[in-house]
This record gives sequence, structure tokens and C-alpha cells, in this order.
Amino acid sequence: MTTKLFLALTVAAGLSAAPAFAAEPVTPKAKGDIVLNVRVTDVAPDAGDPILTAAGAATGLKADVKDDIKPTIGLSYFLTDKLAVEVIAGTTQHTVKAVGPGTDVAVHKTWVLPPVVSLQYHPLPGARFSPYVGAGLNYMLFYSGKDKNGFTVDLDDGFGYALQAGADIPINAAYSLNLDVKKIWFDTDAKINGGALKSKVKLDPLVFSVGFGRRF
Repeated sequence: MTTKLFLALTVAAGLSAAPAFAAEPVTPKAKGDIVLNVRVTDVAPDAGDPILTAAGAATGLKADVKDDIKPTIGLSYFLTDKLAVEVIAGTTQHTVKAVGPGTDVAVHKTWVLPPVVSLQYHPLPGARFSPYVGAGLNYMLFYSGKDKNGFTVDLDDGFGYALQAGADIPINAAYSLNLDVKKIWFDTDAKINGGALKSKVKLDPLVFSVGFGRRF
């Protein structure tokens, strides 16, 4: 599934669900609420950075990182009726490729654990379509990597930051449909073949999610 198709399905789900749930009474979000969101998430990196030699000379190749779709969870705690802290966890697997004129070769495949902690603002906690925005930090942890086609690749873990926007569409007092999108800014230093080649890879993924929330 491509990112564009996933985004289109997410929007369609929200638009189709709103009329169906319109007759249900809305219980406003409130201080002390805990919400567990279980989502299907598309992590789509925006990499395309040049691969250089150890001396910094251009090779004509670029680093390309493929997207992946996996289940994720988010746990929110409402500090007030309108402010919440959310912790998002999940793991995705991505193929790293070297691409350029006449070249399209996989060099590495890795799992990524990118937890995000964000502070959210919910301006309309009692609305039938309840939007929110948020901002926070993330940490990219690469693990269980497998080198491909005779290459060796080392990726540095590190911190980034994120912006978030989304909406909850109540189904009943306990459950809601959740639509969520995040932009994460993060770059990693990639060393190929022991540093013979290198790249400053700006992953900067867009993260699209759709799922269901349970309020406690």
C-alpha cells in the first residue's frame, strides 16, 4: 500500500464514520481520562540524501529508505480537559537502498523503534469531531539490522522532534475512531563499508495513522 493510498483511506474512514456516529451522545474528554489508541500506521521516510566518499566527494548515488505499515499504540493521559500527554510506541522495518543512474541496490534492512512523547491540545473536547494538535520529542533506535548485497551499514541512533495533528470521532462514551498524522524531523549518520562511503540521511518521516481509541 502506498502512502497516498493509505492517506486516502484514512480520510475516507473519517468522513464515512462521522455521519454514522452522529446520533450517539458525546461524553466530553475530561481531566484524568486515559485513552488507549490502537492504530494501523504508515511510516513514510523522506530520505534522498547524497552518498559521499570518506573524503566527501560525490558518488552520484543517494540513500533511499522505503516506507512500512505496522500496528502501533498510543497512550494518552489528560492533564486537563484540553491538555493531554501521549506516548506513542511501535516498530517498523525499512529497506535502505543506494539509488542513482543505473543503480538501485538494497544495502541494508533494519527495524526501527521510534517512540514519540507529545503534549497535545484538544480545543473541542466535547465535539462530535474533536481535533487536536501536539508537539514533542522522539528517539530513533535501530536494531536487528541485516546488511545486503555485500555492503555493511552502520546507522546512529538519536533524538528528533515531532509535530502532530489528528481528530477523535466518538462512537460511544468509551470508544472513538482516531485519525492521526505526525511529521518527525530526524537525521542519522550512515557509514557504509566501514566508512568508505557515508551519508547524512534525513529520514524526516510522515506518519499516518488510523485506529480506535478506548477511554478509561
